[in-house]
Amino acid sequence: MRMTVLAVLLTTLVLGGCSIIESKKIEYKSASSVPTLEVPPDLILPSSDKRYVVPDTTPKGTATYSAYSAERGVQKPSGDSSVLPNVDKVSMERAGSQRWLVVQMPPQEVWPVIKEFWQEMGFVLNLELPDAGVMETDWAENRAKIPQDPIRNLLGKVLDSVYSTAERDKFRTRLEPAVNGKGTEIYISHRGMYEVYEGTVGGGDQGTGRTVWQPRPADPELEAEMLRRLMVRFGVEETRARTLVAEKPAELRASKAQGQDGVPVLNTPDSFDRAWRRVGLALDRIGFTVEDRNRAAGVYYVRYADADAVSTAKEKGFLSKLAFWSSDDAKVLSQRYRIHVAEQAGQTRVSVLQDDGKPLKTETAQRIINLLYEQLK
Repeated sequence: MRMTVLAVLLTTLVLGGCSIIESKKIEYKSASSVPTLEVPPDLILPSSDKRYVVPDTTPKGTATYSAYSAERGVQKPSGDSSVLPNVDKVSMERAGSQRWLVVQMPPQEVWPVIKEFWQEMGFVLNLELPDAGVMETDWAENRAKIPQDPIRNLLGKVLDSVYSTAERDKFRTRLEPAVNGKGTEIYISHRGMYEVYEGTVGGGDQGTGRTVWQPRPADPELEAEMLRRLMVRFGVEETRARTLVAEKPAELRASKAQGQDGVPVLNTPDSFDRAWRRVGLALDRIGFTVEDRNRAAGVYYVRYADADAVSTAKEKGFLSKLAFWSSDDAKVLSQRYRIHVAEQAGQTRVSVLQDDGKPLKTETAQRIINLLYEQLK
């Protein structure tokens, strides 16, 4: 009997070891099954009108595209309903490290396809604003990053929660009408966090140490991978999708300058339409809370908490200065600003204004401009 059990275990280990070779680069699992992340208040969007929330069609929130279509009476394409959307024209645009898709379909047809895409990727959607064209996933861990070995494979099959990573990811999808008015532009922005231990080395903290979640920079290549998979979801052949996503030499798409009275500004050679969309993607990447936007006036209304207003930055690294990610003090000192986008003399200028619309002349304006520059350059 013991020999039989041992043989079964050895067989399981061998099979588990073979699966290492074909481990996926991305294998997300929603963080809803693990301890809830303590997301800083400034990262949470203001509550929205419930009438804009797309309800799930099943009690467990696992609505499929077919169920979504049936509920809303969306006409199915002729032929086999299992065939992916057949879109003849799907292109990828890029500017610096930013990429986005242009799909020749109206937003109302693109929305349910993207919703099912994220669910199939293993995410839970915690924000859906169809009228605003914004969809955001919950925090999830990439299980593919867990080191694979026979023992871990065996335990993982018995207890899936035995091993977990110290990283979490979430993605925001923003839909914008294409410039030609006939299609939809799809922007995907990544936000990441990693778990670190706060305490003394050697146990001197007497058990008072704890783990906290800190932000990590947005990953443009991870965004590109999601865009590639989404292209395939829209019917683009795999090889062509990889070619379109392939990295190209980046050209400088933004420069810092001084405006009137020494106010810091950003200049970009893009037209207003493109600059407006790029600034929106940059704000999503950085993690600003965008409370409202007025495209006609070229204004994003955002909230930002300056870490240097809380304490000196001598012992703080770059990430810890992004106070909108953490600390109670940052919550108290979070201020509302306006990001102004205006086309001038064949280029577009980006500046920071106070909440009353006057130019912001403090060091905070320079820090915000620097953050935007890193994303737009």
